[in-house]
Formats: sequence, structure tokens, C-alpha cells
Amino acid sequence: MRGNFRRNSRMLRRGGAGPILMGGRPMHHMSGFKPRPHILRMPFDMFVSESFYPRLKPQPDDKDLTQALLKRHAELVPPANEQTSIQCLLLKVQGILEGLTVAPGSFEACQLEEVRIVGSFKKGTMVCGHNVADLVVILKTLPTHEAIRSLGAKILEEVQKQQAQINHELEITDRGFNILSVTPPENTKAVVRVLITTIGRNFRLISSSMHLDMKYLQSHLAAVRHSRWFEENVNHTSVKVLIRLLRDMRTRIKGLEPLSPWMIDLLAHFSVLNTPNRQALSVNLAFRRVIQLLSAGFFLPGSCGILDPCEVGAIRVHMVMTMEQEDLLCRTAQNLLRILSHGGYNAILCLDQKNVDPTAELSVWNGIVVTPQDSVYDSTLYDRKTGEEPEDEEVEEVETPTTEKEADSAI
Repeated sequence: MRGNFRRNSRMLRRGGAGPILMGGRPMHHMSGFKPRPHILRMPFDMFVSESFYPRLKPQPDDKDLTQALLKRHAELVPPANEQTSIQCLLLKVQGILEGLTVAPGSFEACQLEEVRIVGSFKKGTMVCGHNVADLVVILKTLPTHEAIRSLGAKILEEVQKQQAQINHELEITDRGFNILSVTPPENTKAVVRVLITTIGRNFRLISSSMHLDMKYLQSHLAAVRHSRWFEENVNHTSVKVLIRLLRDMRTRIKGLEPLSPWMIDLLAHFSVLNTPNRQALSVNLAFRRVIQLLSAGFFLPGSCGILDPCEVGAIRVHMVMTMEQEDLLCRTAQNLLRILSHGGYNAILCLDQKNVDPTAELSVWNGIVVTPQDSVYDSTLYDRKTGEEPEDEEVEEVETPTTEKEADSAI
């Protein structure tokens, strides 16, 4: 009886249908409770609300921050020899794959439908030290492990014929295969990742034991959509500069690790271009806005966040994170905002050459002590999958009539 009672009271508090009596009469009229719709809200954004909150003093001079951002970005841009090396290898691999698409000849291991360049190299946001270019190959046939190995061996053989003086290697991965090269005399390394997927009608035939994992096949098709959207919508330099800076911060600051490359792309695009007057923000203002939005709960449960422009339906990009990751991201952004507000941008951008996470421990900035925030989320109080508390949780109980007679007497 106690277990039923607890479930009934829980349903009432959450706006559920409520318990049904033996006679089929609902309990809404007895509790006086009206279900509330779930409304997503936009966290406070000063750049959108500035007309309602006029400044009492002029905008502070951000010249030093702007110079620091541009300096760090210049360090992140790959040197010319690295870009040349990876572009040369990419064009050769792409040419061979497109040749197999049009005229496969004696190659019968698989049939190719389409070859698309994706990823940071295609978008122009590649970071120094990460000399990797991505290609998505869409197969007409099923993506069996044997077919992928045969395709990789064929590509390696053809590339080696064209560049016999350069050492090339083949590496089979869970997503497809990689072609690696080392170019003398500077021994510049380059990697082309070939990501395998298949056409839509083959997905129902995928077997986990024989073919690539379904989640990889779907993510590779999504990468094609992301690349196409980026090419059509991102032309502003500030967006690409901000993407490089955020990706660099993600590699050094643990609390930013939940951000995926696609989240960073959309967040940078939103921060630069989503303004009331449709005028792009400068990179220093957009950088501040990113940290302010994340610290205000932009990627927390209940926030409208950013709709994924490449998915059908109201899919919000931050919903792929767990609640622990969302909490970690928010409190990390709050720590970064406090550090940035007191002039600690050199540590955030790693211009102090310390290469440490400034949010990991207590720090002092111009006499102000910044203490890392504690976690707020408690997994014992909420289950994201069910939206209910655990069954053994003690909840406040309200007496509920258990018979139709008692219900009539309560009216």
C-alpha cells in the first residue's frame, strides 16, 4: 500500500494523469492540480537584452584581450608546410576513391556511391599539430570489415605508386581506415581518415558482428550534413577564429571536454552572428559571450540551447550530454567567467606558457580569489531517462482515498 501511495503522490506532483480510482474517476478535481506544460527557456544573454538594460558607463576597452586572442589564434594556425603536406595526400586519396566510384575496374570488394571531404580541414578550422583530414566514403554495398580492409589496401597500393619516395602506411580503425604519410626532408606527418558509411536502405541489414557499428555509420552521414551546412552558412572570419580558440581550450580545460566539435561550431556561429541587429560581433565580444552563455546555463536541462539545423525535429545539440557533463560544463564556464572578468585571459588562452587548467584549483587574479565551483547535480535525486526519483526515496506523502466511497465523501 505504501509503495502505491508513494507512486500516486509522485504522479500528482509531476503533473501526470494522477491515480485512477476503481470506478474510473480521475483525481484532478480532488487535488486541485493542473498539469503544467514543459517550457524551455533562454538563459540571460546581455547581447540580446542590452536594449532593456542600458549601460551606465561606456563599454570597457578590450584592446588587450583582442590582441591576446589574435596572438593565440596565430599560434594555432598550421604552418604552410603542414597544410601543403596534408592537402597533397588528401587530393591523392580523394582522386583514387573517385576513380573507383566511376570506374572500379577489377576491384570488386565493394561499390562506392559518393566521396565527400568533411571535418576541420574542409571547414578551414584545423589546429596546428592535428594534421588530419577527413573523408566520408558512402558505399552502395554493405560495409563489411573485409571490404573495408580490401579498400584500404587498394588505396595504399595506388598512393604508393604515385609517391614512391614517400613512406605511406595503412591503419584499420573502428570507423574505417587511415592513410599515413611522412614527407622528407622535414618529416612532416599527415593523416587522411577515411570514414565509411552506406546508403540509407542498407541500414536495416546491418549486423554488428559483420559490419561497422551502426553509431559510426550514422555519425559519418551526419558529418556530411554538418560539412554542407557549415559551407553554406559560415563565411565570417570571426566564427572560424573562435572555433579554433574553443577547440584549443577544450584540449587543456577538462570541464570543456563534453563539448563536441559540432557543438563548438554551432556555439561559435550563434555567438558571432545571432544578434538583434544582425551585425556580427567582433572576436573579443563573441569570446566573452560564449563563456557568459555557458555560465548562464545555455547547455543545461530546461534551456532552449541550440537546435540542430541538420536533424529532423526539435533536436537540441546539448541533449547528447549526460547531466553530470552539463553540470561540469556550466560550473567550468562560471569559473572561466570569473577569471576572465579579473584579467586572467592569458591563463585561459595558455599565453602564460604554463599549459595548466586555470579552473582546476584556487587562484588569485588582481587580488581577487577565485575558488572552483562545486558540483550541483546529484544523481540520486533525478533520473534523466525516466524523469522520476528512485523508488526508495522518502517523499512527502499525502493521503489518497483508496475507494470510490471515500472519494465521494471527500468531495
